[in-house]
Amino acid sequence: MQVRLVAYRSISWLSRLRQFFRRRRLRLLLWSAGLLLLLSVAGDMLFPVPARIPYSQIVTADDGQVLSAYLSTDDKWRMRTELDDISPLLREAVIFKEDKYFYYHPGVNPVAILRALFNNLVQGRKTSGASTITMQVARLLEPKERTYASKLIEVLRALQLEWHYSKDEILRMYLNLLPYGGNVEGVKAAALLYCGRMPDHLSLAQIVALSVIPNRPTSLRIGRNNEAILAARNKWLRRMGAEGLFDAGQIEDALAEPIDMKRRSLARRAPHLALRLHHRFPDRAVIPTRLNLRIQNKVRTLSYNYVKRLKSWGIHNAAALVIDNATRGVVAYLGSADFSDKRHAGEVDGVKAVRSPGSTLKPLVYALAIDEGLVTPKSVLNDVPINIGGYAPVNFNRKYNGTVTAEQALARSLNVPAVSLLQKVGLPSFLDRLSDAGFRQIAADRDKLGLSAILGGCGVRLEELAGLYVALANGGRHLPLKYRRDDTVASAQALMTASAAYMITEILCQLERPDLPATYQSSVHVPRVAWKTGTSYGRRDAWSIGFNKRYTIAVWLGNFSGEGTPELTGADIATPLLFKLFNSLDYNSPNDWFAPPPGLDFRIVCTASGQVPSDFCDDQALDYFIPGVSSNRSCDHRRRVMVAHDETHSYCTHCRPDVGYKQKLYDNVSPELAAFYDAERIAYSRVPSHNSSCTRVFDAGRPRITSPVAGNEYLIERGDSTRIMLSCLASQDVTNVYWFVDDMLVGSAAAGERIFIHPHPGDLKISCSDDRGRNADISVKVTYY
Repeated sequence: MQVRLVAYRSISWLSRLRQFFRRRRLRLLLWSAGLLLLLSVAGDMLFPVPARIPYSQIVTADDGQVLSAYLSTDDKWRMRTELDDISPLLREAVIFKEDKYFYYHPGVNPVAILRALFNNLVQGRKTSGASTITMQVARLLEPKERTYASKLIEVLRALQLEWHYSKDEILRMYLNLLPYGGNVEGVKAAALLYCGRMPDHLSLAQIVALSVIPNRPTSLRIGRNNEAILAARNKWLRRMGAEGLFDAGQIEDALAEPIDMKRRSLARRAPHLALRLHHRFPDRAVIPTRLNLRIQNKVRTLSYNYVKRLKSWGIHNAAALVIDNATRGVVAYLGSADFSDKRHAGEVDGVKAVRSPGSTLKPLVYALAIDEGLVTPKSVLNDVPINIGGYAPVNFNRKYNGTVTAEQALARSLNVPAVSLLQKVGLPSFLDRLSDAGFRQIAADRDKLGLSAILGGCGVRLEELAGLYVALANGGRHLPLKYRRDDTVASAQALMTASAAYMITEILCQLERPDLPATYQSSVHVPRVAWKTGTSYGRRDAWSIGFNKRYTIAVWLGNFSGEGTPELTGADIATPLLFKLFNSLDYNSPNDWFAPPPGLDFRIVCTASGQVPSDFCDDQALDYFIPGVSSNRSCDHRRRVMVAHDETHSYCTHCRPDVGYKQKLYDNVSPELAAFYDAERIAYSRVPSHNSSCTRVFDAGRPRITSPVAGNEYLIERGDSTRIMLSCLASQDVTNVYWFVDDMLVGSAAAGERIFIHPHPGDLKISCSDDRGRNADISVKVTYY
């Protein structure tokens, strides 16, 4: 009994001892696991994966084709391969050759390591490797001398990579880092440089050929050792066929395919846009644009050939943009006709260059005038010499028409009506709209600009003008142009109403206009286009910008040097190229045109004034107008005047006799128009001079002094015989005017006649009185030096 008790106690003690060690071993294992995890986390933090790979930047078209590429910061051709670039063929071939169990191991394949160790020990030299794709990525990220210590680091790095990245991401890194000799790395760079195509367009033979080179990039040098590459490729193709990776037909076709790989030059298409985006986004590996290569190539070819024919006239440069109106995407970008023409600064980007716009801004001021109710297309405007604060604009041909309709003035690009209209609209409003439309140089120079801005006295860029006309094609709503596929959508700016945009569009598509090129009739087919031309001062810039429902095309021609040439005009030089581009890009257009917006209506107007007809208006026409906005003023192009039966003089209600007079209709012309008619000897019904015995003094209709300009200072060199001209505009009923300087009579003249004086220095008061007793005064300063 006692022996049993001792035995039981011994067994119980041993059981407790075993449980103690079992619990301690578990605790030790847990502590060891925790310590290992802690060391792993600490090691990961202290030695992070060097996964930042400097890539070559590529700029692509809308279909993914490469436009241009640039070396990486470490001077490598290493182009980022995306997951979408990895075709199933490429994935299967690479994994089969390099790491069959890639998707099953944690970055390290223990079986492969043991097999390689055994083979190497038996053979006494290295006969096989055990590196997985993940381990190769670790080695490519941190190249080191091949030692057992380096291999251990690769193992640790492989585990670290698997911790941080998915299998597809690791495969992508591997394909991005594969060495192909020289400074070429990665399968995308190799595919483009050696095969001339993207990785997802490679054949099976090309994929396998590219997969064997990285193991021996020096001995399998493309272009030098193609026979060795062919042998290595076919060896692996047969292995893949034997393993059933690909069917027999695919293997047979791949084996029959010759090796035609050689080093190719990378494409350099749309170089100005590519450089622009490269400088703006230097850290992006891929910049996808909206360029359509078919359209880009047509624009480049047509422009290049067109400029070649102009070189004999001293015109060497051109720039063009084509915009898809629906998306605002730039589908063609031509900075110059020949980027390689260093003699004529072909590397200059004409799309971004600041140039004088000529008359291309005029449609905006007419649209603003329409929206303010100042004009409609049939409104009659004066086209006569004017002087606004010393600024006297003239038309391009230095001729005047007397009166024109607003649509004629815009279609014929007349300068004087545009300046007069801008004065009524207000320069600040005009500049505000241009700033809203993204005209950066105009916004910067705002305080320096005057009324001459409407005629080209400002700086603009081709892309800014293109954006303005895209807004016309989109009902007056402006959005920034989109160069990249991932450009975000901004909020639209309303530059004008849809009604105003439609009226301007209808005016700009008229064919009866002087800026229609002589070659137009020889064009086989030109889609319906609304367009506007512009020619800068000195004939340094020729512009033509047109649009239809589908595209807006903006064209500039000239010299980047700023040199002008007599032949350089928007109508004769730029518009033929514009029509060529439309004819090429939109030849089969269905001619779908813009529909009138809901807020637009028709009305009958008098053709002599463009106003609502009065009872004396015989000639009438239909005109667009905006209800509630356009003026409802009745026509006043004629007025009834009380005159003597012999029509020698007129009466007012103050001096009208009881009998012996009659009422007669006379042309109601402004003083400026009357002066023009008199100077040009154009007949019009002039109101007879007022009754000389009338004692009433009229305040309305007083003379308007046009020279000198009120408030100006005149500098005259001492001893110079320079004189100052005195001139005014007077009412029709005035025969003579009288001029005073500091209230001293200096001369009299017929209405509209000019006189000249030698002024004394200092502040002068200039006065003009007509024969009806009406008076006007201005002040000027004269300084002798």
